[in-house]
Amino acid sequence: ERLDVLKGQLTKKYEFTVDGGCLTAEQRDFYEENGYIVIKGLLRDSDIERLRKRFLQYCNNEIKPLPRTLQIVKDVALAKKEHNFTGEAAITKVQNFQFDDELFSFCANPQLTPSLRSFCGSNIKSVHTMFINKPPHMGSSSRHPFHQDLAYFPFRPANRIVAAWASLEDSTKENGSLNIFPKTTETNSTEIYPEWEGKVNKAYFGIDNYKEKAGLRLDLEMKKGDVVFFHPLLVHGSGENKSAGYRKVPYLIIVVNVLPFADAECSFIELKDKWQQEVADEVLDFVRKKAKKTGALNGG
Repeated sequence: ERLDVLKGQLTKKYEFTVDGGCLTAEQRDFYEENGYIVIKGLLRDSDIERLRKRFLQYCNNEIKPLPRTLQIVKDVALAKKEHNFTGEAAITKVQNFQFDDELFSFCANPQLTPSLRSFCGSNIKSVHTMFINKPPHMGSSSRHPFHQDLAYFPFRPANRIVAAWASLEDSTKENGSLNIFPKTTETNSTEIYPEWEGKVNKAYFGIDNYKEKAGLRLDLEMKKGDVVFFHPLLVHGSGENKSAGYRKVPYLIIVVNVLPFADAECSFIELKDKWQQEVADEVLDFVRKKAKKTGALNGG
């Protein structure tokens, strides 16, 4: 009987995970069925403190990003003139933190990389990084609508892409935990701006039919040091931070090495889908305006 079970595991077809990783058969089965898996206590306290310390250095202007590298982002609600938030209270995101050696330590963390190889294989590459800070006074602007990450990625196959989302402190319903719809790893939905009161942050797209998707909404409460890995078509978002504290998350997208590496499995695609072209146009327009404002377009 045990031999039959082992034979079944060897012949089972896995779509979202690969052989040779560190996940158990039970963990692979769970991810294949649900599109996500939480690995508890993956980050050590020393790893977390290293990331938090570096983020606070940017918040307090102790260090400044080099031109054309990472980007410091403020939420629309915090950028209004009537607010005078400073330091940690003013910064909601550090984009492209792979340019900072201290923050990049998350991507290269020896506790993290074996898990990443379970989804992408040994030839992996980080393609997008964000350090997300959710201050307590942002109001409804701190919500992120339900969306699928694949809308932002012009490369395929989707099954060789994975996101790693880590809690640097306990993530709860009160401080805006990650919300997911398990088992939603199907064809993409139309990306739209949600019909919410007030302004929505640029590129905070939602999807128009998530309530029709399979699976029930889950508030994914996580403990400090936990990491959730999820498929780029998993429907997810986050709630408003109603606590008095800050919710911090380093967020990493990993793929099998993208072109121009000849042995890569993932490659760039033409944007034939209208919804993805609209996302690309919106993001490029935002980048051009930001570059013009900072002088990057004229060599300043």
